[in-house]
Amino acid sequence: MGLTVIDAGILIGFFDASDVHHLGAKRELANAQQRGDQIAIPASALAEALVSPSRHGESSVTAILEFIERLPVVVAELDIDTAVVAARLRARHGQKVKLPDALVIATAIHVEAGVLVTTDRGWPPKSKLGFEGNLIKL
Repeated sequence: MGLTVIDAGILIGFFDASDVHHLGAKRELANAQQRGDQIAIPASALAEALVSPSRHGESSVTAILEFIERLPVVVAELDIDTAVVAARLRARHGQKVKLPDALVIATAIHVEAGVLVTTDRGWPPKSKLGFEGNLIKL
């Protein structure tokens, strides 16, 4: 049993059938379950994924929260060690890694995830990020 960290785009894509990443997000969440991985999303990425549902009302937010509870998805809290790693990633990579992305990558590094799944193809290669697991860019 391993650990898969997902970014906001995976959750957004999963719930929006018209999203270009919908099928990939469904596939990668199913793959994580088949591997027996625990699935985690940083709290910062969850907040990002809840913006659009929040515009549609409380029932939309509740549906997302119920889904992550059933899957189950663990919400990774931001701690000082993760914040330091995120700041270093942001400083090193400039505009290629925005702070929300740096927080996701730093979480995956800090918790030693085996897999990190993102919808952001613009991230530098995993070797430049310092992530030792499998980086999947949809």
